[in-house]
Amino acid sequence: MTGVPASAAGGSGAKPVRGGKLGTAAVNQASLWNIANLLTMLRLVLVPGFVLLLLHNGGYDPAWRSFAWAAFAVAMITDLFDGHLARTYNLVTDFGKIADPIADKAIMGAALICLSYLGDLPWWVTGVILFREIGITLMRFWVIRHAVIPASRGGKMKTLAQGTAVGMYVLALTGPLATLRFWVMAVAVVLTVVTGLDYVRQAVVLRRKGLAAERAAAAATAGGTGPVPGATGSCDSAEAER
Repeated sequence: MTGVPASAAGGSGAKPVRGGKLGTAAVNQASLWNIANLLTMLRLVLVPGFVLLLLHNGGYDPAWRSFAWAAFAVAMITDLFDGHLARTYNLVTDFGKIADPIADKAIMGAALICLSYLGDLPWWVTGVILFREIGITLMRFWVIRHAVIPASRGGKMKTLAQGTAVGMYVLALTGPLATLRFWVMAVAVVLTVVTGLDYVRQAVVLRRKGLAAERAAAAATAGGTGPVPGATGSCDSAEAER
């Protein structure tokens, strides 16, 4: 995509249009084997390795849990960088759009389920977080025809809190650190619920606006009067958020 040479993007050297944005043809030329997608693939490969490390030797060996934490930390770090690289250097691909959220949910879901299986984390905590994550992902697809729900500051805080809390639970912590991780997880659960409700509100509003714009455009076309001024505003703003 934009910002990379044709040789790196796998395209024919299409240049950005004025304003720093690329046309659809140029966007589709981003190579599947770009750095952002490779980091996403690495995160997917780390999931089974993380599970094996965490559950090795009964799941209670501090050394093996340290190795599992290292794998989890690498996965969380790549999660930060692949999205940033894709947006900064216009390396967004259809594969990345699908694989990135799957990789995110896979590593977090695997960690939560394993921790609950080992008895370190209540199952209801795992249920709340997974229900929210899967539900919001499905909701994004529900409204994607009308608009893209942008990542909020609260959502980013939620991701940070979840990653920190789960990482602390993966480690065999005792004493004050074990107490601290309980409160970090409590904050993560609260942010999970609050931001989830906010995303639901945004999705409902965006879908209503999108449907209203479609009805207005259809009415204008049927009446032969051309597009209604302002009727596509929500779509334009959605494109700006992509």
